[in-house]
Amino acid sequence: MEEQKNKYQEQTLFNITWPLFIELALHMGMGIVATLMLSHYSDEAVAGVGVANQLLNIFILVFNVTSIGATVLISQNLGAGKLQRARQLSYSVFGLNFWFGITIAIIVFCLGEPMLRFYDIHGAVFDYGLTFVRICAISLFFESLSLALSAILRSHGYTKESMMVTVYMNLLSIGGNIIATTGIFGLPVTGVTGVSWAIFAARAYAVCALLYMLYSRLSLKIVFQDIFNAKKEDIRGLLAIGIPSAGENLSYQLSQVVITSYVVTLGTASLAARVYILNISMLCFLFALAIAQGTQILVARYIGAKQYDLALKRGISTLKISMLASTIASLVLAYGGETILALFTEDPSIIMIGLPVLWAIVFVEPGRAMNIVLMNSLKSAGDVRFPVIIGIISMWGIAVTLSYFLGIHYGLGLLGIWLAQGIDEWLRGCFALNRWLSKPWERFTKAALI
Repeated sequence: MEEQKNKYQEQTLFNITWPLFIELALHMGMGIVATLMLSHYSDEAVAGVGVANQLLNIFILVFNVTSIGATVLISQNLGAGKLQRARQLSYSVFGLNFWFGITIAIIVFCLGEPMLRFYDIHGAVFDYGLTFVRICAISLFFESLSLALSAILRSHGYTKESMMVTVYMNLLSIGGNIIATTGIFGLPVTGVTGVSWAIFAARAYAVCALLYMLYSRLSLKIVFQDIFNAKKEDIRGLLAIGIPSAGENLSYQLSQVVITSYVVTLGTASLAARVYILNISMLCFLFALAIAQGTQILVARYIGAKQYDLALKRGISTLKISMLASTIASLVLAYGGETILALFTEDPSIIMIGLPVLWAIVFVEPGRAMNIVLMNSLKSAGDVRFPVIIGIISMWGIAVTLSYFLGIHYGLGLLGIWLAQGIDEWLRGCFALNRWLSKPWERFTKAALI
């Protein structure tokens, strides 16, 4: 047991982060490849699937409630040497996500059509989106379980195992995309339908593979009875951290729904350009996201071990690295803008709309990196309410409001909308930096000991 304790306390950021980086790259790559393949099938299909994905992402946030809580609580207990408590939390998060997964899958399958109509899309764009929503709704059950299982593995430091599952999951999904969009080997071209079923198969595989990894690496065997055995104290702890943490993400996704409705009024070309650039811009904050997740695990362990100065220094060091990486990546994408957009579409109107937006991401992404790193660190230190309060105020007061005024009222279109979101990212990032330097976790910990 002592050997395990030392291992959890001594893992480095690099050892934890590089598999997370590859895993996130593959996750994002799967979306980019699917978008790229669908773009050669139909720009309407890209627009429909892009909108449908936004809708599905809102519900995936429900699963993140418990997985975020699990990452923080399991990591804190491992840092404090409470290994048996960490195992019990693993069983509880799986059971909770099992029931969340079933419930959300049924809701989305039954109510997907009226929810999709909220976006005010019509014709082929709506039809493609509805097909994607209905098929992928079923796979949300598997997504719920895989998020819980990945959180357990990552918290214990087994990020390489989670990465390997994602590698094979991606290969399965990409293979399905190729079959669905190219008609290879004389097979019928099934388009959005085939892409959706490929995602379903990939998510189902991921659950089976992650269950095996838990058993082989942690000797953690999850059986059917475990879905009924989540402890009340575990549920309270998971939700106490997870709900405020996911609340920030939920606010972001809902604000994006409203912003997307603005983009819809600009026309199909702007909507398609937004989907393409959202996929391209993922490459900019990929590193920041990976290193932020690795830092979240380490900060939670430092807090569990009451090593507050190490937690503070780790957050600031990660911040500097991630902002530099995001700036460099966004500059590379902006300089290669026309060539990159040409990979997705030949429509000159989409390319014309997209090019200035690619330069706007040079302004947006360093602020986003600051936001991602410090907000994640605050959550892992137990400061879970601050990110959601600032998030709601800034996302709706700045991003949504300015997107309308700059993009619609003053006629800047997609460029104005991107600039508005950049101002939001920088504002939240600056608030997070000030909060991080004030070291709130020391006050929370001392209060808990009284």
